[in-house]
Amino acid sequence: MLITLVAGARPNFMKIAPIIHAIKKAKNNGVAISYRLIHTGQHYDKKMSGDFFEQLNIPVPDTNLECGGGTQAEQTAAIMVKFEKELMNNRPNLVIVVGDVTSTMACTITAKKLCIDVAHVEAGIRSGDMTMPEEINRIVTDSICDYFFTTSQYANELLLKQQVDKNKIYFVGNTMIDTLYHNLERTIPPTFWNQYQLSEKNYFLLTLHRPSNVDQPEKLTQLLSEITLATSDYPIIFPVHPRTKQIIDKLNIKHERLIMIDPQPYLEFIYLVQHAKAIITDSGGITEEATVLQIPCITLRNSTERPETITMGTNELIGDDMGKMHQCIQTILQNKWKKGSIPPLWDGNTANRIIDAIQKIYTPTTALKQPITAS
Repeated sequence: MLITLVAGARPNFMKIAPIIHAIKKAKNNGVAISYRLIHTGQHYDKKMSGDFFEQLNIPVPDTNLECGGGTQAEQTAAIMVKFEKELMNNRPNLVIVVGDVTSTMACTITAKKLCIDVAHVEAGIRSGDMTMPEEINRIVTDSICDYFFTTSQYANELLLKQQVDKNKIYFVGNTMIDTLYHNLERTIPPTFWNQYQLSEKNYFLLTLHRPSNVDQPEKLTQLLSEITLATSDYPIIFPVHPRTKQIIDKLNIKHERLIMIDPQPYLEFIYLVQHAKAIITDSGGITEEATVLQIPCITLRNSTERPETITMGTNELIGDDMGKMHQCIQTILQNKWKKGSIPPLWDGNTANRIIDAIQKIYTPTTALKQPITAS
């Protein structure tokens, strides 16, 4: 069988990489399975792309649709037009989409209009925040795809409430965590590590990119001011997202402990995560990595699509409550942060479970599709 794997943004490749490795493993074991890797070009950084594929040990995509830029609608349309041509020229048995970016939704719609099966990896997660483009992408994707590979019981329960056939829901775990486990012994300090005299647990790691946090100059200025005030004399390592950098450059924000750097390659960034005193973020994926690595994490959002990082993990949701942020950071500085646990099936074997399930689904003699559940 032929599987088309779709990735549009950098986090997608972290989720796709272990699936590629699992496909290769199955093929080496005699399974008639192959894949095409499609990069929609939704996010593309020429400076970092080569290192990124090399670090994750995945091949350069078979095709880059080069659909970067434009409005949400323009980008969605461009991806659909070009992905349709890809599917018509290389029709697969199954399309696998991951995560919740525009490419995930656009490619799902395109494949279904061509009557091609679609499996969604990371299905069933919801933030409840309809102002997030990602939430729209999740809802649309899950409303029309065929198979649902989930990361948590929360996702399973949501899909069941929405009348998804339980035999199409496969609770497999988290491929992002597969990538994390597979690379933990390969992480490397970034080039500036010695320059800023960094050491384990002596800095905070900050990431910001949500429009609600960075698009309003006054709010961003206040947020950075409060964070520097709350973190005592600890350095704050801040890989600046491109959308955030545009605003910061105009504001001329500077502070001696706020170390603003370029976005880092995967192995360097995970090194920063695993050695941080704590993480302050508005990202979703980083909260998962922090939970597995047992790093205190403060999320500057009012909702999360990953509640297990709070109920089981090391994450806390504070929105824009600066008083609560100060309290949380004080708790961290006093080494009194909660001790989290690792959610079920976040064990590094998710991709193998996905490919095992797909083999059963597409084996003609197999009685219909029994879901994978936690033991």
